[in-house]
Amino acid sequence: MKRKKVVLIATGGTIASKKKEDTGLLESGVITGEEIVQYCDIPADIDVEVESMLQKASMHLTFDDLLILKERIDLYLAKDDVSGVVVTQGTDTLEESSYFINLITNHKKPIVFTGSQRSPGEVGTDAFINIKHAILAACSEDLFHIGVVVVFNERIFHSRYVKKEHASNVQGFNSFGFGYLGIIDNEEVYIFQKPLVNEFYELKSSLPEVDIIKCYMGAGDKYVRAAREANVDGIILEGVGRGQVTPAMMGEIKQCIQAGIIVVITTSTVEGEVYTTYDYEGSAFDLKKAGVILGRDYDSKKARMKLMVGLASNHPNISEIFNPL
Repeated sequence: MKRKKVVLIATGGTIASKKKEDTGLLESGVITGEEIVQYCDIPADIDVEVESMLQKASMHLTFDDLLILKERIDLYLAKDDVSGVVVTQGTDTLEESSYFINLITNHKKPIVFTGSQRSPGEVGTDAFINIKHAILAACSEDLFHIGVVVVFNERIFHSRYVKKEHASNVQGFNSFGFGYLGIIDNEEVYIFQKPLVNEFYELKSSLPEVDIIKCYMGAGDKYVRAAREANVDGIILEGVGRGQVTPAMMGEIKQCIQAGIIVVITTSTVEGEVYTTYDYEGSAFDLKKAGVILGRDYDSKKARMKLMVGLASNHPNISEIFNPL
């Protein structure tokens, strides 16, 4: 049997953390990838090359970091002897960074993100098994041509729909309404379903500034106004239900449209999509009439990534990237 080779790029996070002596609390990203992987019981027929690229908490990651990560992934996957790439990082922003990398890379071979909810030194840690399973997934040809996936707690999720569902439990991620693509069981990778389409955008300009504004009962317009006055490039409105905002927000939203700011409406619900169901002030229908883009079933974080990448790719029709069919 031909040997497989996987490159593991470590960026920090809980999966690379240990307790500080003075506080007894976790310090994120202090263990190198080389240190971690030696405890993961990797099968003998898989070679693992490790690059400890960063040692950061995931909330400290920047888009500059992710663009460097993209370059490293491109470099490794261009090599004939590399079967796939694994990226380890903190879980707090994993759903965002994995989808961002999904949108700006276009590789046949697997790109697999993973992390852990418990540090390597804790009883019952999920650090080592998640890394092992991610490496096994990165070797699987069944994951060719489907984009970036997330491996967590024996399950394989697509980055488009994966969401952190629990702050601390080892079952930390889920894909509500869509489920997982497959599982890893007894060192075997089983794929049950694949996405029909995987999107790719080539970045041609610098990433724009896009803010997320959450809508709620009694919400006023001050955050929308602040975003407009800050000259942001785009705004993601996290509306409610089918994509509603308060009437008090509509005036400023219309001013944003007039100022050339791209505005997208999403929903705070975990399933379903925005739709022009109602005809009243602040409804998705009212927003669409004003020039707001309907963000379908994107959650606000994924919509932000999509809008940033769409604008940076100089796409001629931003509405089209949210409604491709």
